[in-house]
Amino acid sequence: MSRTGVVLVTRWLAALFAAGTVLLATGGAHAAPASSAAPAGSAASADAQSQSAYLAEQLRRDPVYISDQLPRAVPRSTAPAFAAEAKRLHVPTYLVVLPLHTSGGPDSGLLAGIHDRLGRKGLYVSLSEMGLMDVQTYGVSVPGAQDAQTATSYEMPTDATPREEFRHFVDVLTSGQANQRADKARAAYGGAYNSHEPPALHTSQTDREDQSFLTGVAVTGVPLTALLIAKYAVRRRRLRREEGEAGSPGGRRWPLLELGALALAGLLVFTASQVFDDTTTGDGSVPTAADMRARVDRVAEGLRHNPLYVDPESPSSLDAGRRAELRRRIGTLPVPVLIAVVPTSTDDESQGDEDRLAKALHDRLHRDALFVFAEPTGGGIEIVNYGTPVDSAYLYGRPRDLVYADPTTGPLGSQLDKLLTYLSKAPKSPHADQPYPPRPAPDPAAEQRLPGLFSGDFRAGLFIGGLATLLLFGLVVAVWALARSLVRGHARSLAAAAAPVQPRPSWLRRTAREEVAVLTGELETATGLPEKARRRAWECLDAAALLVDGDSDGLIDDDATPASLACAIVLARAGRAAVREPSAPAHICHRNPLHGTAVEPAPKPPAGSRRAPRGPVCAACLKTPGEMLRLSGAEGSGRQGYGPYAEHPGPLASLAKGAGIDQLTREVRESFGVH
Repeated sequence: MSRTGVVLVTRWLAALFAAGTVLLATGGAHAAPASSAAPAGSAASADAQSQSAYLAEQLRRDPVYISDQLPRAVPRSTAPAFAAEAKRLHVPTYLVVLPLHTSGGPDSGLLAGIHDRLGRKGLYVSLSEMGLMDVQTYGVSVPGAQDAQTATSYEMPTDATPREEFRHFVDVLTSGQANQRADKARAAYGGAYNSHEPPALHTSQTDREDQSFLTGVAVTGVPLTALLIAKYAVRRRRLRREEGEAGSPGGRRWPLLELGALALAGLLVFTASQVFDDTTTGDGSVPTAADMRARVDRVAEGLRHNPLYVDPESPSSLDAGRRAELRRRIGTLPVPVLIAVVPTSTDDESQGDEDRLAKALHDRLHRDALFVFAEPTGGGIEIVNYGTPVDSAYLYGRPRDLVYADPTTGPLGSQLDKLLTYLSKAPKSPHADQPYPPRPAPDPAAEQRLPGLFSGDFRAGLFIGGLATLLLFGLVVAVWALARSLVRGHARSLAAAAAPVQPRPSWLRRTAREEVAVLTGELETATGLPEKARRRAWECLDAAALLVDGDSDGLIDDDATPASLACAIVLARAGRAAVREPSAPAHICHRNPLHGTAVEPAPKPPAGSRRAPRGPVCAACLKTPGEMLRLSGAEGSGRQGYGPYAEHPGPLASLAKGAGIDQLTREVRESFGVH
């Protein structure tokens, strides 16, 4: 026979061998073919070959195979999308998507087994519901394939779907920078102590709850806080000015503040609706009705012909001999028993609920039986009684090793054999047991829909936002009061320094010289002053100069009395007030003339009143009357020679009787004989 003929015969024998293995995996035969790739009697190797042969046969029909056990995570109807991404690689690509506990990893040898059975060159990729699992190349050159896998595993967040991970893998592989991307991703997200993760791709249900709560807090908290603070500031300003602004301009502002707060709340609502605009989570893959019933149809078809069905997509410890023995023993039991060795997960059609799976199979088969579900790798065993006269308490009270078959203590086949022995001794019940109908599995489309932004925790956020506003407003008021107290204390310190109650002669001399000099400079540079203000300022300067040395050269006579120096300071400050504010009051605080101009003249007491007339005072003394100015040098005065300024001779004493600035300047000029 020629070399070509030998190759053709070999390929035909391999195809027939794979087809026979598939039939055995689906329960269509009772004997397993020997494996040329594993030692005889190795059940684990035979199971791996059976799984590999089944998957190779599926890939021979279509290079993209998606398990029917993950319709909620990876619907089978999304296979064209995976195929479209694979075409971008321009090399033959074979892709399998399997449940995590059956997909294996780089060390499982699954892709190698599939390639050996399929016999085709190309890039082989396996994914699970957790993302990219393994990438291998056989007979083709795909530079950077392993680096692209590394970069994808690091760069993609945990909420990425298998479809998104595969697309990212293709993007990295076709970028020509797979090696650089892998190094950069490993440095950014790798390492045992690196807790930094890539940002999430999707808005989860928990994220939407947080968004709703935050929006509620902001919608009430921000506008209400702004409104309360603005009203408080307006009220403080009105009280400070004491001009009754609340009756006219201020009264018109209050509704405007409230309207502004409402407008701000509306703006926040609109902004939140634009920022948190996701309506679904995931990549938009919604399973079809066919996707949701595919696995149930497959398992039901297998159980329709044989009472033992072993999932061909999963590795199993049940070899052909054990399967045949289990089927024989099932036929000898006094009650009908159907065993399905299939994995369950929250991503399957029943959402991992064996009661739902049993009901679906019962509806398909229309047979009453004890439905036994065994995990092919995990070891869990569940029993659901549909219409058989078996005592339910006996089923629930079975030994622990018949509830969970620990692979480390005994293979699944032995545990199932012990379970059949246990069922053969089950006491009969007078009535056939019918399980309570399980709740329907959640609609996968509804699972992906996010609740409205203004629902759920939004109301709680509104309430918390109101409470937070009150706390924040109280804090603002407290801080404001503290700051105002500090400012007032500082102002009082400055005022005390600028207007001491008992100034020393040295302070009077220094301050009089400084005030006269400052007033002189301000008058020389002042422009646009009204004539009345300019005339008052010049008269104050001339009078102050006369008091300090009898002329206007600015030099202070050593013989100037404390009363004369204090009067000079008062006049210089009154002149500066006229320059700064032409409409400044024309009176001086009679409590301490060093305080400066008075708020307003004191009203005269009504005729016949015994109350003594009150002199004009400054704003500070109007709220809290300050101490009377005391000067040194008064005859017969105590307290180290200091006495009230009104008892000192000179024009300054006239201020205690309510004299104004203009009268004070006239008295100064008259005392010096200047007209």
